[in-house]
Amino acid sequence: MATPGAFRPGTAAIPSSQVEISVSCRNLANLDILSKSDPMVVMYTLDIKTQKFLEYGRTETIQNDLNPEFAKKFVIDYFFEEAQRLRFEVYDIDSQSRNLKDHDFIGFVELTLGEIVGTTGGAVLKRLRAEEVSSCKEIASIHMKGTGLDQKNWWGLFGKSDPFLTFSRANEDNSYTVVHRTEHILSTLNPDWKPFTIPLRTLCCGDYDRSIKIECHDWNASGSHELIGSFITNVRELHSGETKVFELHNPKIKRKKPCGRIHVLSFHIEMQKTFIDYIRGGMQMNFTVAIDFTASNGNPQSPTSLHYNNPYQLNQYAAAITAVGEIIQDYDSDKMFPALGFGARMPDGTVSHEFALNFQPDNPFCSGVDGILAAYYHAINNVQLYGPTNFAPVINHVA
Repeated sequence: MATPGAFRPGTAAIPSSQVEISVSCRNLANLDILSKSDPMVVMYTLDIKTQKFLEYGRTETIQNDLNPEFAKKFVIDYFFEEAQRLRFEVYDIDSQSRNLKDHDFIGFVELTLGEIVGTTGGAVLKRLRAEEVSSCKEIASIHMKGTGLDQKNWWGLFGKSDPFLTFSRANEDNSYTVVHRTEHILSTLNPDWKPFTIPLRTLCCGDYDRSIKIECHDWNASGSHELIGSFITNVRELHSGETKVFELHNPKIKRKKPCGRIHVLSFHIEMQKTFIDYIRGGMQMNFTVAIDFTASNGNPQSPTSLHYNNPYQLNQYAAAITAVGEIIQDYDSDKMFPALGFGARMPDGTVSHEFALNFQPDNPFCSGVDGILAAYYHAINNVQLYGPTNFAPVINHVA
């Protein structure tokens, strides 16, 4: 799931999923003389700003094992639009020191998180496995109503309560944290609140047996809401498949008669589909590049041209191909991408609005981002920028 964080109006948030990475090793080098190595894996993430790897976490140490299966998992936020580079270092642990320099370095591997997620089956040849944390994807849809609630507003002949529900999850210290409030409904003792959805991670930390306190209050504009009654339940009970009716009791009112009843009209748990689910289901992403070779880009020999071949840095087209292609290529199994151009005068003098950058119309595929760039540089040196701008043919090619 892309688990939504707190809603903050006027800000921006990047959707993400959480991925759980399991690590195992095979046939590690034995660096101990009288026994086998005691391996531990350290995971690093690349900081985009500093371009340095920062330690993210460590596995446990497994004694005397050259083929360890580490129990400790790495849970990391996954952003599809970013090339999240990871580094895994394996050490033979010789003491209790946390300084890695005090231990024997066995080896390392670097790869992107996209490579792990995008690989069929979620496993790469380096024995790294990635699985999305299931509890992050579970969403509860809840619909409740109340009947026979106590009347709290006594003024006037027809005074009634303005009820709303508050949901709180239990903490380890037996306190409760509010996780959701319904809307309040004016002047009724039999409210029917609007259905709502809430991630199970928020509602109960993914624990079906964690206590949930549901309180019914009478709303007051002053903010001093008055408790009508409450009850304790959990997700397992709510999700039992039966229509549930809970009695409300108020500890301040010493009577056996309930202060009202809450009816669970529906309680469903759904798994929200995420990008990772589609990848797991075998989805492949097809990446096609179409480059504008019209004269409006400027003379390629001029530094102001978008097609200028700067020997010291990528031009804007090459930079865009690299930025997008390095992300997408992790999700294409053969990494062969059609690369097209439009708006150019060809060597034979004709103007083409759809041509293969490698000049092979029957096989316009290029191998990876490097192949696309090589074909692009070859094309820019063998065609003339022309026009007009007509990209309908390349759109039809992809469609």
